[in-house]
Amino acid sequence: MDGSVQERGRRAAENAARTSYGRLLAYLARAWRDLAAAEDALADAFARALDIWPTQGVPANPDAWLMVAAQNRLRDGARVLKTREQTISNLLVMAPTETGEMPVIADKRLELMFVCGHPAIDAAARTPLMLQIVLGLTAERIASSFLVSPDAMGRRLSRAKARIKDTGIAYEVPAEDELGERMGNVLEAIYAAYGQGWDSTGSDDQLGKGLTEEAIWLARVLVELRPQDAEALGLLALMLFCESRSAARRVEGRYVPLAEQDTALWNLPMVGEAEEKLRTAGGLKQPGRFQLEAAIQSVLVQSRVTGADMRLPAWALHRLLAQKAPTIGNLVGLAAATAEVHGAEMGLQELAQMPEAVTGDYQPFWALKAQLLQRLGTDRQAIVAAFQRAIGLTEDDAVRAYLLGKLTQYAG
Repeated sequence: MDGSVQERGRRAAENAARTSYGRLLAYLARAWRDLAAAEDALADAFARALDIWPTQGVPANPDAWLMVAAQNRLRDGARVLKTREQTISNLLVMAPTETGEMPVIADKRLELMFVCGHPAIDAAARTPLMLQIVLGLTAERIASSFLVSPDAMGRRLSRAKARIKDTGIAYEVPAEDELGERMGNVLEAIYAAYGQGWDSTGSDDQLGKGLTEEAIWLARVLVELRPQDAEALGLLALMLFCESRSAARRVEGRYVPLAEQDTALWNLPMVGEAEEKLRTAGGLKQPGRFQLEAAIQSVLVQSRVTGADMRLPAWALHRLLAQKAPTIGNLVGLAAATAEVHGAEMGLQELAQMPEAVTGDYQPFWALKAQLLQRLGTDRQAIVAAFQRAIGLTEDDAVRAYLLGKLTQYAG
């Protein structure tokens, strides 16, 4: 067997899993009205692809091949379950039943995300379920977004899937008046997907590549679906602000922090679009977490572009954000903003108030602590220890090299 054929087959299957899994699952689950069965069937189809494509070649249309394989698996299962056979057959003919109350969601992955927000599913599992089922993220990667152990996240997802099977939760697109209560989970999932893609920038992580673009696309579809939802607009603005700086964040493989970025590399038209979305959101008078995060990004951009001192408004926004959403990430962000306005010692005092159980393995906490201690310059041993802790917790090679450079520069 030609090794190159085997390699092409394997890569084609992996690429299909990365780019098409969520879309294929959404269509299957919608057509068969059975999310668990669709997921099992698609997993079987991908397993068959990994067996067949490297030996027999990649089909002309890999997505169509996978869809047919998964549908055949579903039909086989339906034949075994005779009591369901007639129902499944009807569904195949009927396709999804749509009513005037069901909104038309342009992207089937987004539609599936709303399905995963079913109120019968544990609230803590809805967003992780969306990330795994629709976007194909592993339990380990999802766990990193929620700051829990991979084992705990795996158990959470397993319980959610077992409940879907046990209770027979069907693939039902929520009615228009039910979308609102599921929006929070959908927004969280899109933002978490963007974060995973952002963290993968410049790495060899194939799964993470393209996630930032997909997340922005899903947010655009969401805004079209619900143009009067200020938080959807806020999330889109937030991601556009971040994405506008992506070219400046990595230069020739080197990590460049915001304060040191060349603004000539920023995508200013994208910044303009982000500002427009944020203004539209503000006009709706529905304040929320994502709008505050986008507003902070707006202030940072204005400060770098105009040279204006925006530290005080940035600190005020960070305080509001920490009050509204006191996550560890937002609290560390507030400590950084506090240090800019009131000095490094005040920032360190805020860091000291955070429980060690939460901050022990949180890399941004140690990176900020190292920088603030260095600014004070009074405890060499603590400075080196904090840098080493931050470096040890860093998974990004470029960020690790940046921190190592800072430590070497200080210690040298």
